[in-house]
Amino acid sequence: MISTARPLPQIFLAAAVAAATLFAPGCDARDKEKPTASPTTRPTDMSQLSKDELKKKLTPIQYQVACENGTERPFQNEYWDNHAAGIYVDLISGEPLFASVHKFDSGTGWPSFWQALKKENVVEKSDSAHGMARTEVRSKKSDAHLGHVFPDGPKPTGLRYCMNSASMRFIPVAKLKDEGYGEFLDLFK
Repeated sequence: MISTARPLPQIFLAAAVAAATLFAPGCDARDKEKPTASPTTRPTDMSQLSKDELKKKLTPIQYQVACENGTERPFQNEYWDNHAAGIYVDLISGEPLFASVHKFDSGTGWPSFWQALKKENVVEKSDSAHGMARTEVRSKKSDAHLGHVFPDGPKPTGLRYCMNSASMRFIPVAKLKDEGYGEFLDLFK
């Protein structure tokens, strides 16, 4: 006996849902592939959420800065004057970006670092917005806007990574191991 059931529409629906999920990553889906889960995926990784989902999870200033290339106010942001020991991670993906041991007071009112903690986690792009020639810094995995880098920092690099607090989350040394960043504990010995 031949079955008259039609399972094909369910297969097409499943394929459409899978395709829609594939193309909804982080802040900016342009030219990005969906990374697969890996042992380095942090528990706070939101890089695969759609813009609408991120908008619900982030505060308005976090979304504006990280996903819409905004800038928070100087001297009125969470980490500009943070002197605690720890690391700064991408607010969306959780990837490690900067460490307090590389932080310095630039006098600008934004957290500033003379080097990235993991250079491979940041991407530098030319930025000519607002009539200025600058180098924008973005998170590699989530494509979040982090800030800009300038060639007027202290030795040994001469760089000033001028970052937005709203794009990052600070993890104090005491919580590094519990949050999956134990590999950085040696920086603080």
